[in-house]
Amino acid sequence: MLITPELGRYMTGLSREIKRQLGIIVTRRGAVIAVIVGTDREIVIPVLADYPLGKKRLRGLRCVHTHLKNEPLSEDDLTDLAILRLDYMAAIGVQEDGLPGDIFSAHLLPYNTLGKTYEVIPAQPFHRLDLEFDNFMESLEQEMGRASLRDVKDSRERAILISVSQKPRDVQMESLEELKELARTSNVVPLDTVVQRPERINPKYLMGTGKIKEVIIKALQSEATLLIFDQELTPTQIREICEIAELKVIDRTQLILDIFAQRAHSKDGKVQVELAQLKYLLPKLTGKGSSMSRLMGGIGARGPGESKLEIDRRRVQERISHLGKQLQGLSRGRYERRRRRAGSGVPIISICGYTNAGKSTLLNALTKSATLVENKLFATLDTASRRLRFPRERDAVITDTVGFIKDLPKDLLKAFTATLEEMEDADLLMHLVDVSSPRLEDRIETVEKLLDELGLARIPRLLVFNKADRLEPNIVKNLSGRFSAVAVSAIDPSTFGPLLKTLEVKLWPGQGAGEGEVMSGEAAGEDDTIH
Repeated sequence: MLITPELGRYMTGLSREIKRQLGIIVTRRGAVIAVIVGTDREIVIPVLADYPLGKKRLRGLRCVHTHLKNEPLSEDDLTDLAILRLDYMAAIGVQEDGLPGDIFSAHLLPYNTLGKTYEVIPAQPFHRLDLEFDNFMESLEQEMGRASLRDVKDSRERAILISVSQKPRDVQMESLEELKELARTSNVVPLDTVVQRPERINPKYLMGTGKIKEVIIKALQSEATLLIFDQELTPTQIREICEIAELKVIDRTQLILDIFAQRAHSKDGKVQVELAQLKYLLPKLTGKGSSMSRLMGGIGARGPGESKLEIDRRRVQERISHLGKQLQGLSRGRYERRRRRAGSGVPIISICGYTNAGKSTLLNALTKSATLVENKLFATLDTASRRLRFPRERDAVITDTVGFIKDLPKDLLKAFTATLEEMEDADLLMHLVDVSSPRLEDRIETVEKLLDELGLARIPRLLVFNKADRLEPNIVKNLSGRFSAVAVSAIDPSTFGPLLKTLEVKLWPGQGAGEGEVMSGEAAGEDDTIH
């Protein structure tokens, strides 16, 4: 049963005597694990750390409390029911003589297209309560299982993507689309998006208290495991959101760091990723207990993970110092390789551009090599250098670099010195752009701005429009003319003629240019892995 008549009468009598609400938290075995003494208007449910939700649909606990004025469940009662995923929420009205009056109750509903989270049961006299609680909960959980949209064999994280900004809504939607791609790249399933454009940013939750609770309820109802914010969260905001959400909470920056942690394979890459992660997380090492683990776990607990991040700040700083020195040692080896390459007099071309513009595909096609190609953001982190043969026995080294992205974390940009060093030594930067992108101009501007910030303004650039096969030829021609760009399709070598001619003119000005030819993949010295 929900509660014994004797216990119900005892609670209402005592509640009437002290003029405060009383509550109990009960397990499915009938054990009372918490007794709550509230005010005359509310109770505050304690942290239920010993009974985590985990992957369960319901917590396995119910809350029964008193209402001094025999009133229905409050909005706070129903919110607690939904956020804490309680089995049942009930309030027993207290009569003037201290005896139980009506009982008001509610329970959660299986996922449904109507968006209803819970069902409020009509009030009935307490002495008429006849609920076979164990059978009811068994039936409810079975129904929840049948209504679930989650494949139990799918172990991927499931996320709600959130944007809270005062920027125009269309700008937020564009950024969220990119966040979706980042999530998919990190093997996360995006379930839904939430967009809010508040008049004032809430310093505590980024969004309003009511809205964040609404988002958390939606996430739990759809069995999400992760909240991803498009904006960077402060340590305080992460801590406060974790306090009310039993979900992992990360922002755009940590998502990008997680992607880099997945894809860095070389020694240089792993060192650089861990260094960037620790620098990003160091200011946030203030959480405790469950909120700490939810923040620091990341997606699949990659990279440093919980075990390293639960140590104190001093040891983290020592680790950062150690990684910095290790990176300097690796940098010397890269410097020697670049010095030998520069001494050969062979010009260097660095392909740069927005992530997923097709840089690796173009490198493979030009040199007939086989570097990793995926239709995902940041598919390339380990940069490869290859030799490109031109007519008249002319050679150049062409290097594939990590892609840029809007709002790329500053610490990450600083950490990946290997990529930047390669670009600093280039004689020409080939800025590759996906001409079919609806955000063409914005992406060109983002990359150009980052290149200038990196001090690469002095190096000549060539704008190249890739994926020309996705648009009508006249549109590509007009765009190429407008931006002074060369158009190619990396999957069609027959389109490379104008590009190779232009490269020859820029690399060997005044010496004439023949028809470019591609050679079989040949490593330019030793492959340089850059992350």
